[in-house]
Amino acid sequence: MSAGDGEEVVLGVDSGGSGLRVALAGTGAGRPLATAACAGPVRTGPAGIDAGHLLEQVLPVARELLARQAPGARVVAAAVGAAGMATLGDRLRAEVPAALAGALGVRRVALAADAVTAYAGALGQRPGAVVAGGTGLIALGTDLGTWRRADGWGHLLGDGGSGAWIGRAGLDAAMRAHDGRRGGSGALLARLEAVFGPASGLPGLLYPRTDRPALLASFAPEVAACAAGDGVAAGILRAAAAHIAEAAAAACPPPRPKGPRLASGEPHAPAAPHGPREPHEPHEPHEPHETYEPYEVALTGGLFKMGEPLLAPLREEFARQVPQARVVRADGDPLEGAVETARALAGDRLRLPSHPTLLFLPGTA
Repeated sequence: MSAGDGEEVVLGVDSGGSGLRVALAGTGAGRPLATAACAGPVRTGPAGIDAGHLLEQVLPVARELLARQAPGARVVAAAVGAAGMATLGDRLRAEVPAALAGALGVRRVALAADAVTAYAGALGQRPGAVVAGGTGLIALGTDLGTWRRADGWGHLLGDGGSGAWIGRAGLDAAMRAHDGRRGGSGALLARLEAVFGPASGLPGLLYPRTDRPALLASFAPEVAACAAGDGVAAGILRAAAAHIAEAAAAACPPPRPKGPRLASGEPHAPAAPHGPREPHEPHEPHEPHETYEPYEVALTGGLFKMGEPLLAPLREEFARQVPQARVVRADGDPLEGAVETARALAGDRLRLPSHPTLLFLPGTA
């Protein structure tokens, strides 16, 4: 499948901790024309995400995809989703729009946090919330008027219930068993030694590494594997589920009363204010006899591939903490979310709210 001369196409970019992917797609619905993976993750330094390094990888790949799949086509919009965009993306926001315009002629650009493209991939442009879980964890929700963010603060300050959180808790229980302290797990100690060698050597293996969160997260599947027969491991996953549901509850939009529905199927509601708004105000109490529309909450990322040892307690916690939510399967991944964001931008139908750091649209107030 390819695009012909003069046709319009869009570019989607997903830059994560494990690598960078690029997709070229038509402006209508359907699968991308082509995708490609770049050499490795984009560097991050004292000034934040290295915009030059991102462009060094993206531009040659984009030109190759255009030459192979869409010779003569015009790139009318691009969306770049990047891990760390919200807090480390100043150089991307300053340099990438002009570079894409100069190299590819792109005039409409969206620069998004990877949680936003995960949202767009999972729920499209519907109101709701997404929990993106892997090594780290972030929850992001919107009523299409403002964004609500919870966690995503990294393994030292947050990411409760993430792969790194579960792995660290499992290793802590293993070291407790090694020392003879309360709260230890012999089963997890056995798995630690099978994976990493003698327990006493773990600090020397862990602390010098720059990828400590990933190493911690690599032990999370061992915790899940022990959960059926080990109370400590099962307790760790119950605690992780509580943290995940707590983040989802904080990110989920306020309950919306049932009422007349629009032709699109969305409940009729007052128009949202224009322009970016800061994340969120606490939920207002509601009348006990009113009925409310459930919001969709999608779970996306490798964390949720751990299966029932995590998902079973997670269902219980969602029912307890987020009763207004309806948990759904994610429609697509963050790269597909970047493509869909670019398509919506190209067609003047982007409904997700702009934000100075979460979803930056150059040239808008």
